[in-house]
Amino acid sequence: MPLPTKPKGLLRPVLLSILVFLSTSTTDPGDVAVLRAFEKGLTNPSLLKWPPNDSDPCGSSWPYVFCSNSRVTQLQAKNLGLEGPLPANFNQLKYLANLGLQNNRLSGPLPSFSGLSLLQYAYLGNNQFDSIPVDFFDGLSALQVLSIELNPLLNQSSGWTLPTSLQNSAQLTNLSLSNCNLVGIIPDFLGSMPSLSLLRMSYNRLSGPIPASFNGSNLRFVTLNNQVGPGLSGPLDVFATMSSLQQLWVHGNQFSGVIPAAFSKCVSLADLRLNNNNLVGPIPPELGTIPALQVLLLDNNKLTGPIPDFKFANYSYTYNSFCQSVPGVPCAQDVSALLDFLKAVNFPSSLSANWAGNKPCSSQWLGVSCNSDGTVSVLNLPNRNLNGSISPSLGKLTSLVNIILDRNNLVGVIPPELTGLKSLRLLNVSSNNLGPPVPTFSKDVVVVIDGNPLLDPNAPPRSSPPSSAGSPPSSTGGSPSSPGNTTPGTETPGGNQSRKTVAIVAPLAAVAAFLVAFVPIVIFFVRKKMKKNQEAASFVVHPRDPSDPGNVIKVSVATNSDASRSAMSLQSETQVVDSGNLLISVQVLRSVTGNFSPENEIGRGGFGVVYKGALDDGTMIAVKRMEAAVISNKALDEFQSEIAVLSKVRHRHLVSLIGYCIEGNEKLLVYEYMEGGALSQHLFQWQKLHLQPLSWKRRLIIALDVARGLEYLHNMAHQSFIHRDLKPSNILLGDDLRAKISDFGLVKLAPDGKTSVATRLAGTFGYLAPEYAVTGKVTTKVDVFSFGVVLMELLTGLTALDEDRPEETRYLASYFWKIKINREALLAALDPALDVTEDAVDSIQIVAELAKHCTSREPQQRPDMSHAVNVLSPLVEKWKPTNEEDDEYDGIAFDKPLLQMVKVWQASDEAAVNNATPSDDSRSSIPARPTGFAESFTSMDAR
Repeated sequence: MPLPTKPKGLLRPVLLSILVFLSTSTTDPGDVAVLRAFEKGLTNPSLLKWPPNDSDPCGSSWPYVFCSNSRVTQLQAKNLGLEGPLPANFNQLKYLANLGLQNNRLSGPLPSFSGLSLLQYAYLGNNQFDSIPVDFFDGLSALQVLSIELNPLLNQSSGWTLPTSLQNSAQLTNLSLSNCNLVGIIPDFLGSMPSLSLLRMSYNRLSGPIPASFNGSNLRFVTLNNQVGPGLSGPLDVFATMSSLQQLWVHGNQFSGVIPAAFSKCVSLADLRLNNNNLVGPIPPELGTIPALQVLLLDNNKLTGPIPDFKFANYSYTYNSFCQSVPGVPCAQDVSALLDFLKAVNFPSSLSANWAGNKPCSSQWLGVSCNSDGTVSVLNLPNRNLNGSISPSLGKLTSLVNIILDRNNLVGVIPPELTGLKSLRLLNVSSNNLGPPVPTFSKDVVVVIDGNPLLDPNAPPRSSPPSSAGSPPSSTGGSPSSPGNTTPGTETPGGNQSRKTVAIVAPLAAVAAFLVAFVPIVIFFVRKKMKKNQEAASFVVHPRDPSDPGNVIKVSVATNSDASRSAMSLQSETQVVDSGNLLISVQVLRSVTGNFSPENEIGRGGFGVVYKGALDDGTMIAVKRMEAAVISNKALDEFQSEIAVLSKVRHRHLVSLIGYCIEGNEKLLVYEYMEGGALSQHLFQWQKLHLQPLSWKRRLIIALDVARGLEYLHNMAHQSFIHRDLKPSNILLGDDLRAKISDFGLVKLAPDGKTSVATRLAGTFGYLAPEYAVTGKVTTKVDVFSFGVVLMELLTGLTALDEDRPEETRYLASYFWKIKINREALLAALDPALDVTEDAVDSIQIVAELAKHCTSREPQQRPDMSHAVNVLSPLVEKWKPTNEEDDEYDGIAFDKPLLQMVKVWQASDEAAVNNATPSDDSRSSIPARPTGFAESFTSMDAR
């Protein structure tokens, strides 16, 4: 019997619905297994919010999971704080095209991604993966973007290298591998990948030169900065061939050579950071023609010559060897000629670093000697491994008497311009690779040319300079059969000079060569020894702090680049500094310190000793005694300048300068003594030093004290000052545990009208603001950043940077930003020494929020210190009204005349004091009103 049929109009929609359900709800079982394995391995799987086991990922639309045709194509679970590993079978998600797991806390080994041929985007950065398999990149033929940055990837602590299988990812455009423990050299194949546009490999352990395969690469964004260890090296020329470059960060490496002028062809280049390398030579003026360039950082290299007057938005060039300090000002003529010589010999780094400034005769340039009138007379650079040619510009040094360039690797010819030097008496270019012709010099010039294979037929071929550093060659040049190689007025070797003339000149040449070569060497080492004793120092004293490197005193040293006068030339008479009545005699300081006895020594630094003492009135002091042998004239100038500044900057939360002494060779600074020691002792060493841990209330007071001190430095002094080295060891406590900022050795005066000032990088890692570490430019916001880190230390009891801590907590600022978002995590991270009550939790969260804002990455997002004071003040100084029912003024009639009211008040106070018992501390500490208090009102009324 046939079954009854349903109406066609009803059956068709039902069947279609079933088919649609079947086609969209059933996820591939293998994909489900991978997702469930991932979920099961997490310690906090609830953050995924995935339904129970009987649910279907594609059909139920699981959060963060996206499907197509019943296969998982995307997993987007970023920024969730997930903890745990990825399953070993992760590469079974065969249709996975987009993976976003960045900014979690995923750990363990990365599984192999081998076979994920459809994967286009893989974001795995900022996690805690500890290793990566060698076959991770196998078969990733569709890969376009890969980010594994900010993962430890220790691989048995040895690091890892990029496998060659990555070169098969021909569509790869973005490769982000910063801070993931990459080691070794940069692989050649990266430069040959046709689609690669972005390459980020900063903060790894890469070394060696940039491969030649990068020549002409289409890369637009390259960041290779701050490699740990030896770092990347070699010239920058290959980068200048990348015409598409928009960003190049290679700072913090060992790149050398000159800055290529060919960078001017990179017309899209907007951000070029070459600071903290070993670059030499001048800044190419062609860089100023790059239309897109906005950032150019060249600090801390060995650059020479003038400073071009570029108009970039961010142009920094401090701590190089420029001849001038003002952009656009040319070098002196002698300096320009010597720098041309450096260019011709390819700017050897030893000379580029030493030939600094605009006065070669007053700055002790290596190999340069001068006449009494300040003109260059000797260029003495034998056996210096010079490679290149002799610059014709030496002909501009009209006072040159001796040119000694033997035993190098010079090529080319002797410039005929040298024949015009009227004072020249010796030209020693023996043992090089120079060729003919030899120009004709006057008969008064001794020309030593033996040992050049192209000029001396008897000389052996040379490929490199000899290693021997013995005595200069004799006039016959070690080749007795060719005496004509050392002759006055020589045109060609073995010219028409008589043997008699050679015999007469040869001994003279030998003596001259010996004197001009040997004597300058002796002078050089003597001056070098003297220079070691002339380094300038700028410092401020604070008591012994075992937690500070060096164990006692922070000393900031500024090298003296002008050592024309020795320390012995300092004035012997007493010198007075315009700083008010602060001058203290050395006899007084000898007396109060027991003649600087070892028993009173409280600290020792590289430039002197600190002693404690007590003045006649009982005031304790700390006396910094500088050693006379290390004080140069420049150091004396800085010494006087520091006194002049600190004598005018006074605040109750800044350690005070009490006085100074300059008598003969004695140079001393006197500061108030802080009995409580450094904050770092109370935070990090309280158990070892048998101190009581600081309460939360006390930490709040200290934070407010420091904030007020910084606020004064930034805004309320007669000029704006930037401390640059704020940290707990530079925060001193009195016997009442009130805080004062100390150590002003690195204080920088911000010029009027300038929001920032370029300076040498100084301070302590862990407290340095990011923009200061990168650019060297400081504003008051670098102090705000350091203050934020100090707040974090007050909260957690952890030091700002500790290499012995686990990776996730090693850098306190980074760790704190992670825990700040979670109240429970923040409370769990508090200093165990704190006895936190419920009443304190609110103020802790407020301070944590302030610390976060103070350490914002961008300086403009950080508050001013006045804001910090406004935030902390209500937490410390909470005013509460008295009980209104209490009549504090009982017995005083306010309706009576003022004089009568005051007399009643005085009588009441005196009665209270007379009736107090000796054990009543609260009353015995209240002094009676001074006699005559009421009488003053009587006399006032009479007037």
